Amino acid sequence: MNLQDGQYVFSGGIPVTEIAARYGTPVYVYEADLMHRQYRRLCDAFSIPNARICYACKANTNLQILRLFHHWGAGLDCVSIQEVQLGIKAGFPPHDILFTPNCVSLEEYEKAYTIGTLINIDNISILEQFGQAHPGAKVCIRINPHIMAGGNSKISTGHIDSKFGISIHQLPHVLRVVESTGIRIAGLHMHTGSDILDVEVFLNACDILFGVAASFPDLEYIDFGSGFKVPYKVDDVSTDVEEFGQEISKRFTRFCASYGRELTLMFEPGKFLVSESGTFLVRTNVIKTTVSTVFAGVDSGLNHLIRPMFYNAWHSIENVSNPEGRSRIYTIVGYICETDTFAVDRKLTEVHEGDILAFRNAGAYCYSMASNYNSRYRPPEVLIWEGRDYLIRRREELADLLALQQQDALPFGEPAVADPS
Repeated sequence: MNLQDGQYVFSGGIPVTEIAARYGTPVYVYEADLMHRQYRRLCDAFSIPNARICYACKANTNLQILRLFHHWGAGLDCVSIQEVQLGIKAGFPPHDILFTPNCVSLEEYEKAYTIGTLINIDNISILEQFGQAHPGAKVCIRINPHIMAGGNSKISTGHIDSKFGISIHQLPHVLRVVESTGIRIAGLHMHTGSDILDVEVFLNACDILFGVAASFPDLEYIDFGSGFKVPYKVDDVSTDVEEFGQEISKRFTRFCASYGRELTLMFEPGKFLVSESGTFLVRTNVIKTTVSTVFAGVDSGLNHLIRPMFYNAWHSIENVSNPEGRSRIYTIVGYICETDTFAVDRKLTEVHEGDILAFRNAGAYCYSMASNYNSRYRPPEVLIWEGRDYLIRRREELADLLALQQQDALPFGEPAVADPS
């Protein structure tokens, strides 16, 4: 979304207000060319023979977005069997899907193994059970490098008290399980967290994983997860993936030389690929002034975009209906019966009731974390692709809220609970 000739437009010059009028608000809008730009940046950043980018689809699982990444040649990273099934539906062959769950049952691993995906195991209990059931099977193991990284404690996954991964200090135990079960370790994986600011921290974790790799002679790939930071504000810092790619390529090349053969280098970005492509459009329901605050109340809430409330996440906001108006200070809030504050004391061009506000960086972990809280409908999703807009998910309606409820479960006319007297 850019400001051109006094109005905000999407790719292909489509006016933002036109999209809001056509599909109603609230609505999520994604620009495919921005996703492709980010994907190509990563692909071009690594100068090694075998590099593989797997889209971490938990960021946004819309089927059409999955189809785009498959079309561009990406693999897929899935954290649930349902995501695996969506990936298959989108056209990904099982061997291009990495199944990386956390704290799931052996049964779910078995389902993924039956489908034929790559299996990534993050605890010794499951490694032992799976190895006993499938001696000789190839799996990946997730290592916890004990490094605190990430932009928020809720998205830091590699520290010593994290529930994710097998501790590097448990390596002797892992080797005993491998020897006793005959399971084959074909891959090593780590993920230290999201929104990593210090690339050196990430590189240190990579060196730790290289050290672990020496204990496994049958490796085919090493997966360094992701965590690349995207900008959220003007002049915000972000991960220089080109500089990082050069450095990790050098280190990986040296490692492969010492290991004795070329391995595949894998990354599994989610937010980096789709966050900046997304814009969330809402309509201003009311301007409410208190003693010290001017609220802009909009037709959405934490049911549609929970990141500001859950992670204290920042989303830049523009008034696309009045792009050249005078600036005023607003606190933007939602319509949910909770304190669902999107932003406090933001400078926006003057907002009137009915104006359309646009939230940036709404492509990742926004719709995918949406709910029906307060029995509100989830919004539609629109994809801008090659200069045209496509509805890729319709707006929910009452029938969707009722679809899974057993409306005749209780005999009509009889009390739901027996009289305690």
